[in-house]
Amino acid sequence: MYHSYRRDRISTISALTVSPVRGRLGLYVRFHRTNITGVEVVDFLRHLQRHLHRPIVLLWDGGSIHRRRLVNEYLSSGRRRFYVYRFPAYAPELNPDEYVWTQSKRCLSNGTPHDIDELNKDLRTALGRIGRSQKLLKACLRMSDLSF
Repeated sequence: MYHSYRRDRISTISALTVSPVRGRLGLYVRFHRTNITGVEVVDFLRHLQRHLHRPIVLLWDGGSIHRRRLVNEYLSSGRRRFYVYRFPAYAPELNPDEYVWTQSKRCLSNGTPHDIDELNKDLRTALGRIGRSQKLLKACLRMSDLSF
């Protein structure tokens, strides 16, 4: 079997959203070809603010990217509509977004993309399918140990 051992990557940042008024779920995803830093996290938060017009509750895992100074400064400025709640240090069973990734991995499990561009296309297709399905997004919420 041939292995290329290339270091190409696709880093992603995502959010599963719940509209308290309409009762609809949404999935927001951004892809990057490099490691995600605090700059990309802040950019993603700005993106969420532009699209979500009510207060935004962030349920975050213990990832160090969420504790970057740039991210904390952005969140703590008075003009923001974010309320941050942190999960315990390692509790993926509480995070509904983890189940989005479980479903996407299921879709991609037998794929053999030839290059990073094909993987990017496959990943966008899988996440797009999940994001358009209220049924799949609701399953992600139900699978988590959070009470809604």
